[in-house]
Amino acid sequence: MRICLLTGGGYPFRRDALGGWCRTVVEGLPEVTFDLLTVVDREPAGGPAYPLPRNVRTASAIAPHLPEPRRAGAPDDGATAAAVLLCRGLLGEQENADQMFADGLSRLATMIDPLPCESPSPLAGVTLADVLLDAWRTGQLMTANDRLPLPRLSVRDARTATTLLRHAVKALAVQPPPADLVHCVGGTTPLLAALAGRWRSGTPLLLTEARAPVARLRPAEERLSPAVRTVLRRFRRAVARTGYAEASLIAPLSSYHHGWALKHGATPSRLVSVPAGVDPGDVGVLEVTSPDPALVWSGSGGPDSGLTHLLDAFGSVVAQVPGTVLHLVGVTAAHVDHAAEEIERSGLGRAVRLHPLPADPGERYAAAHVVIHLPGPADPPYRLVEAMMSGRAVVGVDIGPAAETLGDTGVLVKPGDPGELARAVVALLRAPARRRSLGEAARRRALTHFTTDRVLRVYRALYTDLAAPPPPPAFELALSVPAPRTELPATMRWLVREDS
Repeated sequence: MRICLLTGGGYPFRRDALGGWCRTVVEGLPEVTFDLLTVVDREPAGGPAYPLPRNVRTASAIAPHLPEPRRAGAPDDGATAAAVLLCRGLLGEQENADQMFADGLSRLATMIDPLPCESPSPLAGVTLADVLLDAWRTGQLMTANDRLPLPRLSVRDARTATTLLRHAVKALAVQPPPADLVHCVGGTTPLLAALAGRWRSGTPLLLTEARAPVARLRPAEERLSPAVRTVLRRFRRAVARTGYAEASLIAPLSSYHHGWALKHGATPSRLVSVPAGVDPGDVGVLEVTSPDPALVWSGSGGPDSGLTHLLDAFGSVVAQVPGTVLHLVGVTAAHVDHAAEEIERSGLGRAVRLHPLPADPGERYAAAHVVIHLPGPADPPYRLVEAMMSGRAVVGVDIGPAAETLGDTGVLVKPGDPGELARAVVALLRAPARRRSLGEAARRRALTHFTTDRVLRVYRALYTDLAAPPPPPAFELALSVPAPRTELPATMRWLVREDS
């Protein structure tokens, strides 16, 4: 089998939690040939961040680019019609809104020459802002009696929103390599590329839901007007719903992701839940290496990683348990400066230690007396499973699938309350026996439910079902003249019709 593993801006060129999961699947299925494709905003500076095994045929990162001519020519009627369907579908409340959006998106995808291409975007000649404004007015009329009507969209907002939409649809120009199956992992951008490839070639699509693709806005987008933010949210929701409709199978990581997919239109019969998995051999139980009370948090350190909330809570912990140290492990190179600025703002100084993402996940929690799991709103639960596998007591914030993953083997606190998080951490720092008990229970739970062998077994079966060639046609043979036997031997009975 040949599988195209399609991600957004990550594996194998960047180390992150999702990249670690992809690596597990690729290296754990040596009988499968993989083409690794990631869609990025800009070309990566270096080569792959992970060593590539022999079953990887190609590994590439593509920054889609569709040239926009300075002077747009006469609008193409087909492109304009596609844009109308796209905008009315993402803003409409009618029953066929999803189908309108999918039709508009698929028409644009078939108009684009796959990369590398020099032809301009099909939207180059379309007055997209006018199309969006017209769809917005229609949408306002349809939602006039709703509790949440559409906000006001100014001409300036329309131009801002359509600039972002033009940028987003560039992902339709990505052409996945020929494969038996496209396995899409990630959010809106890789899903757009996967959908375009499916519409052009008919390749089956397997969609792994590792994060909720519509729930959040990126930090820079919070400064946009309410109308522009509404366009972005609805566009991402419409892309997700289109992906659910087009995918042969959807593999959510948890009940949380499963429920998300159902809420956004996924067909229940196409959902196959595959929980996150960690190799127990990679994350062993180590003796605590820190003589002082120590906390570990594993995250990217970016603006939406929960770091600010964490530091607010840690300030209260230090006040109650002097000498406590916080280790921030896994901070990516792109976010080191931001993390350092947040630490300086907090005034915690040497009580916080920055660590780059270690190659060995077993080392991430060696210093910890307590692990704090405060995920970003779109983070998959891999690092939580690693923390559980390490045998450390975990205080988790109840975001996404944290509750169902941790179960009763750790302490859960509600989100948005640094004081409650600090109290839970201090209580565990002062109770060594309870820490040991929770750590042992968490490891047992991880070994029972969240190991890589379970993940690989399911994905091997899914790949075989979706990508393997169909079985040869079966022929039923029947004897025209029954053999002169009173009873056929067992090895011959299949030759006779049941009605003979």
